[in-house]
Amino acid sequence: MENVIDFDEIDEHGPQTYAAAFTDISPTDVDRDEVSAVGAVRIDARAEKAGDAEYVVDGTVEFTADFNCSRCLEPYPFANTSSFHVRFRPRPAALGENEVEITEAEELDVEFYTERSVPLRDLALEQVQLSIPMKPLCDEKCLGLCPDCGANRNRESCRCDKPAGDERWGALAGIRDELAKKRQV
Repeated sequence: MENVIDFDEIDEHGPQTYAAAFTDISPTDVDRDEVSAVGAVRIDARAEKAGDAEYVVDGTVEFTADFNCSRCLEPYPFANTSSFHVRFRPRPAALGENEVEITEAEELDVEFYTERSVPLRDLALEQVQLSIPMKPLCDEKCLGLCPDCGANRNRESCRCDKPAGDERWGALAGIRDELAKKRQV
């Protein structure tokens, strides 16, 4: 199969199915600091005409990657399979290159095209980027790094002498005592 969704081919032959695997997607392509490695990315898609010049692509993307935990910075493996639904519409002449106005909820899955083909690799990469959590965590209970000495609190006890309290609340520390004095008066 080709690695390109060709709208002219869909117009001529009807709905088309596509399948591809990409091993050349790198962390640089993903453009997220939390991603340290990307394994094979597999995409399966079905594209069909949905209107005058509108096309719908439904499918799934599977990938594996190594993420760096947002709390402890340790790498950990991640695997994901996600479904997608994308509508392709011709780019209106009034819109600039990077200008898109979303006016209705149903437009969240719309992409505009100027070329009559979409590379599967680009579509797969976009779905990988959308699947990455905002703050990847190795474990929900990850203790992270000590803000003072930098020790990974998942593996070792922190040897800092500072109390565990958050010093940002220090300005409020005396309020409880002041309120207690006012109640006694």
